Amino acid sequence: MTAPAGNTICCYHCGAEVPQNATWRIELDGRSHPLCCPGCEAVAHAIVEGGLESYYRFRTELPERPGDQDTQRAETWAVFDDPELQREFVHPTGDDSHRQVTLAVDGITCAACAWLIEHRLNAIGGLESSAVNLSHHRLHVVWDPDRLKLSRILAELAAIGYPSQPYEPDQAQQKLQHEERQAIRRLIVAAVAMMQVMMFAIPLYVAGPDDMSESFHTLFHWLSLALATPVVAFSALPFFRNALRDLRTRHLGMDVPVSLAILGAYFASAYAVLSGSGDVYFDSVTMFTFFLLFSRYIEMRARRRNGHSGNALFGVLPSSAVRLETDSSERVLPANQLRPGDRVRVPPGHGVPADGVIVSGHSSLDESMLTGEPLPVARETGDAVTGGSINVESVLEIEVTRAGRDARAAGILELTDRAFASRPRIAEQASRMAHHFVLRLLVVTLGVVIAWSIIDPSRVLWVTLSVLVVTCPCALALATPTALTACHGQMRRRGVLVTRAHAIEGLSQATRIVFDKTGTLTEGHMRLRETQILGDALDVHQAGTLAAALEAHSEHPIARAFRDLRDPSLRASNVSNHTGQGLEGDINGQHYRLGRPGFALAAPPSPPASAGQWLLLSRGSSVEHAEPLAWFRLDDLLREDAHDTVAALREAGLTVELLSGDGRAAVEALAGEAGITTWTAEATPESKLTHIQALQAAGERVVMIGDGINDVPVLAAADVSIAMNGATDLARTRADAVLMSPRLWRIVEAMTLARLTRRLILQNLSWALCYNLCALPLAAMGLVPPWAAALGMSASSLIVIGNALRLSRARLSTPSPMPLSAP
Repeated sequence: MTAPAGNTICCYHCGAEVPQNATWRIELDGRSHPLCCPGCEAVAHAIVEGGLESYYRFRTELPERPGDQDTQRAETWAVFDDPELQREFVHPTGDDSHRQVTLAVDGITCAACAWLIEHRLNAIGGLESSAVNLSHHRLHVVWDPDRLKLSRILAELAAIGYPSQPYEPDQAQQKLQHEERQAIRRLIVAAVAMMQVMMFAIPLYVAGPDDMSESFHTLFHWLSLALATPVVAFSALPFFRNALRDLRTRHLGMDVPVSLAILGAYFASAYAVLSGSGDVYFDSVTMFTFFLLFSRYIEMRARRRNGHSGNALFGVLPSSAVRLETDSSERVLPANQLRPGDRVRVPPGHGVPADGVIVSGHSSLDESMLTGEPLPVARETGDAVTGGSINVESVLEIEVTRAGRDARAAGILELTDRAFASRPRIAEQASRMAHHFVLRLLVVTLGVVIAWSIIDPSRVLWVTLSVLVVTCPCALALATPTALTACHGQMRRRGVLVTRAHAIEGLSQATRIVFDKTGTLTEGHMRLRETQILGDALDVHQAGTLAAALEAHSEHPIARAFRDLRDPSLRASNVSNHTGQGLEGDINGQHYRLGRPGFALAAPPSPPASAGQWLLLSRGSSVEHAEPLAWFRLDDLLREDAHDTVAALREAGLTVELLSGDGRAAVEALAGEAGITTWTAEATPESKLTHIQALQAAGERVVMIGDGINDVPVLAAADVSIAMNGATDLARTRADAVLMSPRLWRIVEAMTLARLTRRLILQNLSWALCYNLCALPLAAMGLVPPWAAALGMSASSLIVIGNALRLSRARLSTPSPMPLSAP
């Protein structure tokens, strides 16, 4: 191997000059070698990680240097490492040590593409997770920027045939529309050619030996060749590209046997026409191509229709807003330029441009795009509003709390993409099954070729063609992702946002539902009902303002009950929030505690006998020497559909349990009102976690539903966790699903859809396997002609798609006890 002379640093892979300050390198034999671009880095790492490092030890010459196009592409990738540019599309994760980005990916056609992308990327050091969203051709990536650069990820994707770029809603939508138009063009060409070729083929099939002259035979054959050529060259082109990509990456997808069948039949038929001897199969070629394109187009339309509501969230936030300036003037500016603290005016009929709190006015808001609830909800001064809601009645003045990418509507995208970060076990099994099936199909096909070469060489081609066509594993590959996509779309429309893929399978297998109390079974609008003073140190007003000063540092629903008692001149410092216990802090030089009686005092007095949740306020430097000051009684209302929801879940055979940190009397009363017979009171976050783990150890499949910070550990431990619509940000990000609607009945609907989805997936897999196992021997024995094979394959795929789309038409009942075994 030779390299350019002089002081120039040359790329270890291709020999090109390495730019100054380049950071691309490959570790080999204990040494670090320089590389010239992300493309060489991706290829070099692929060679070494594939166990082919001997290539570099024994090569005798360098590969070709990158051309201008490759160099320009490498420079484009390197641009994405610029920190200033990354601020537009790269976001930190919860632990701040990783970064995440959503990429728009070209070339995705099926579940096999998703498997290949994730399998290849997840093997790269420093990449935490990769998740392909099949519905929208998006890829969500989480990586460690200290170990891996974004340019390496983009280069790796391009190297395996999936060029990508940061996701931009407008560009991505245009790209999807272009792909759909191109698919329609390919489908039309195949349809027209198929009809014409069949018109020429039918006389050849029905004509007797002396019914048609040889010149007509030749003319019809040449016309069929002319019509089939654009079908192969244009309509079937995506199959060939995908097959070539699969062969390069050593991953056998369904397009490999498809391409072999189309090309084999076309070239054999073309040779027969040119030589004037042999049979032609142009009718089978055009028919197979048309039916395969048609089934894939139906699948694409189904996936995009079911994912449309999630994609439409990008258009929820208005593009502009009316900001109120300090001099009371109004200024129209782009909504993404709003900042927390800005005040905006929202006229009737306009969308709320950001998350915020109403500071003036009252109106009704249409939140159907976010929650799935069709009726507008009333909002007044002090209420929180969500960006993307439509103001129905009167003018509102709103103070912005979160805008742009920080708004709740924008965050839904990341939660949606996260749902594909891991696949349900049944989906993984189906993907592996389809991959192994293709390998075995090719081996069987080789055996068929050998056998028929001995039995009847004249029938080898069409028997082989029938085997490849009739057993194409399209239905097997479509069985799971189509049903999962339909389920995601249906749940999203009903106000249930699935954020992790295993949630659907987990819900379908659940045996126990565990509810938190405050903010979950209850509305979460805690109200201060009574204050009882202990001693003469304070009056009612003073005790309330002290409690409000401490609760100002909490996000718990209890804090809202003290909001109206806050005194701006009274502030608490050094406040500590003891999850599940209470708050402590300093006010005017004295130390106060507010919360459970045992937290406020070492030996607390008994709370009053009145029903409700009692909090104790104490003063003192330590629990042992603190002075009790006041009791506060709070209560909350049971959600109006809680009783019906519990009844429906119990009728479905599920055990329903209430697990709460509140006092025994309050929990017992609420459990009785909701119809729950199994309940636990005064549970700490630690005891909740221990309880859930004990249930799992006993074989239970637990679904936990909660909303607060104190629920985060138990949400993470449960088999499936669901966060309520008013949950804290931390609880929403840790949950496997989020209720966008305030209605508990959505949980019943989610359970129904999950069970139906699992049943449809099993039906689809059973049908696909039975079809292939029955069709393969018939085709191998020569009993299935190519045109019938094309019809059978397409019909099998359409049956699977149609069965999965039953989810989109599932009719779910309104709140009333119902079995979950059927929609």
